[in-house]
Amino acid sequence: MKDNFGQIFLLALFRTSRSIAAGMITIAFPYLVLTTRHYGALKLGLLYTSAALATAAFSLLCGFLTDVWGRGRTLFLAGLMLPVSSGIVCLSSRLPALFVACILGGYSATGSLMGGGVGGAAQPIQNAVIADLTTPENRTSCYSILTFLSGMFAAFGALMARFFEIQELFVAATLISGVGLVAPFFLKTEKVRGNIRRLHSKLVIGKFTITGILNGFTQGLVVPFLIPFFVIVFHVPKSKMGVYAFAGGLLAAVALLAAPQLERRWGFVKSIAVTRGLGTVLVLLLPFCHVYAIAVAIYLVIPALRVTAVPVQQTALTEMVHQDELGRAMGINQVARLGASSGGIMLTGYLFEISEIPLPFCIYVAAMALNIYLYFRFFPPAAQDDSAET
Repeated sequence: MKDNFGQIFLLALFRTSRSIAAGMITIAFPYLVLTTRHYGALKLGLLYTSAALATAAFSLLCGFLTDVWGRGRTLFLAGLMLPVSSGIVCLSSRLPALFVACILGGYSATGSLMGGGVGGAAQPIQNAVIADLTTPENRTSCYSILTFLSGMFAAFGALMARFFEIQELFVAATLISGVGLVAPFFLKTEKVRGNIRRLHSKLVIGKFTITGILNGFTQGLVVPFLIPFFVIVFHVPKSKMGVYAFAGGLLAAVALLAAPQLERRWGFVKSIAVTRGLGTVLVLLLPFCHVYAIAVAIYLVIPALRVTAVPVQQTALTEMVHQDELGRAMGINQVARLGASSGGIMLTGYLFEISEIPLPFCIYVAAMALNIYLYFRFFPPAAQDDSAET
């Protein structure tokens, strides 16, 4: 990784500039829709849904382009969509313009800032570029550090939102995310050209797609509704909830730095089983816990446990898939995750509406238990150990 430090620094510049912009947009956009334009919660939900579906489609398209057109050019094209989207909002905040901005920029509430909640279409390409610039020995460390930086700078961008007016935030987001577009011109990525008619790794991609569907579904069931849960059940004011959300985001970002140690100690599947298994237990406790302090503590820990093993999972995918098919693998996985996440959001929205608050958390537990079982079934740890030894 030392040999490619300059290249990784350029990618970090690209990622962090987008993360700052994403943090600003995440705060500014709902306020623009609800308080400035008074479009209402229903239209905000439709805007977010259009963004989630568009991000899934763009992720798949960019994944294919990554393999057949090139990493650097596709990264620039995907990166351009975020500043263009915020620039559109600078020019007009009418509803049609907001839909176009949402579709291009991916202003979705289906994922965290670290996981592509804004501008997520560029995420599969970045993962493929990281695979080009690293070796299997240091890849997990690189994934964890870069994702940590993304989370930290996104939190910083969200914090900056308190110092600017809403329209100023979109101007700043346009300029800051635009700065990062310099990086793809200087990135020296592998010149791979995949065969668009063939997919040799389709079996492995299929396994990761199935687990990705369950990952996305569980994420949609609970993650976007953690804050509404505290508003409904504990009547937490916005000012206090904002502090909790900021602290939870920082804790999740820091937790990512533990990924390399987890990989060395437990390997791919066991790392996922331990972290997400423990998180699943806490998710089940949350709706039945009537002690406010304990509930807040659970809320702070859940996001960290969900994302800690993500770099390990990304490394495993890059090692099991042909390099000239990596972009498509990442894109397909993201489509599966976002599509299922949208379904989980709709289900929990309905269940919350009819006051069945604990039910989504119980469904989460069942789906995550199945997900962990499938990881062991699809990727047996013993087989991974044997292959590592040979």
